[in-house]
Formats: sequence, structure tokens, C-alpha cells
Amino acid sequence: MAARVASWCRLFNGIFRSGVSADNLIKFQKIEQGSNLTLQCRSLHTSNFCQGLEQFFDVPKNWGEQTVKSGAPWTAKQLRIKSNEDLHKLWYVLLKEKNMLLTLEQEAKRQRLQMPSPERLKKVERSMVRIDSIVREREEALRLLQTGQEKGRPGAWRRDIFGQNRWYKFREWPIPWYLNKIYRRKRFYTPPFVDIFVRRRIEKHLRKKNKAEKAKKEEEKVLREKFPQRSVSAQS
Repeated sequence: MAARVASWCRLFNGIFRSGVSADNLIKFQKIEQGSNLTLQCRSLHTSNFCQGLEQFFDVPKNWGEQTVKSGAPWTAKQLRIKSNEDLHKLWYVLLKEKNMLLTLEQEAKRQRLQMPSPERLKKVERSMVRIDSIVREREEALRLLQTGQEKGRPGAWRRDIFGQNRWYKFREWPIPWYLNKIYRRKRFYTPPFVDIFVRRRIEKHLRKKNKAEKAKKEEEKVLREKFPQRSVSAQS
């Protein structure tokens, strides 16, 4: 058996050294068909067509066009009926499309031209955000079913020493809390003398909000005075 394997190896070596020709193919086909080595070999091998940097550019038929037709973004209702595997595949398809559109946008900036149909990038980004939200919903639902916790890491809302509500993430400690000096130093309470500063912070936030609303109303008033015909058409 060892001698037969050695003879086959010498035959293969001679075929590959002399190059693939018609005579070598005939010799290769005359090898014993009942052997395990020949059953594992194929005379023709094909692989999938792999694109390189072409995927970072739009199809050639859209080159030089001012507008490119595109469909609507994926809605949350359409994404919820898909499986996790389909969402995973769709995410990478949208990621490749986003990379292509970003390349097109950068090239348009370099040439100081208008990007054809720039709304395509917003549609892709909106679809990716919805996929992320759908996956997060499923993870939270599964976590609620298994552990009863909505967050990936359990925690609670607590007021710090400055009177602000912050999300505190629970963690494991090697000793009980009443013996842990680091945990007791966190001070999950608000001293009485901080209440006045809390009221001032709320007052500052409300004053800033009212100022923004007043500025918006003033801007609308100026626009109505400058373009009275538009205000009349809007009311009609």
C-alpha cells in the first residue's frame, strides 16, 4: 500500500511540474478510480465571485446622474416580522450601502459637486437605527422573561449628594455593604442645604426654556412681516 501511495505522489508531482496540459489531464484521469484519493479530488473547482473596491462605488449606470431612484426606508413594522438572522444579514447589506454612499459623498465634496440623491444616506441610517432598536427590544423582552430585569445590568435610580437623579448599576462586593467603606462613601442622599441649589437649577432650566420659546416666536413674527403672502397661503 505504501508503494502505491508513493507512486501516486510521484505521478502527481510530475503532472504539476510539467504544467496542466491535455496529456497530463489524460494521465490524471487514468489513475485508479477505486482509490480514496481520487474520490476526494475534482478536476474543476469554482468559487463565488468576490468583489473588491468596486463595492465602495455606485453601479456604473448611475455615474454622472443627478438623481438616483431609491426605495423607502425600512419601517419598524416590516422589521419586526423578520428573524434575527434576516436582521443580521440586512444590517450588513445596509452597512455596505452606507459605506458606498459615504464614499460618493466624499468624492462629491472633493469635486465640489452636488451629491446625487443625498436622501439615500438618511434612509439607510434611519433603517439601521430601526434595526438596532428592534434588536434591543427583543433582547429586553428575553431578559425580562428570563431574569425579570429590563436593563442588561440591574440597577436603580438614586439621588446623589448634589440632588441629581442618577442611574446606579448594581455590582458584586466581596463584603457586606455595612462593612464596605467605599460603598458607604458614595452618599446616596441629598443634604438639606442643597435644596436651594436644586431649586435654582430648576429655575435656570425653566428660564432658558422660556427664552428659547420667546426667541422662536420673535423669529416667526419677523418672517410673517417679511413674507406676508406665505402667511396668508398657510392660513388658507
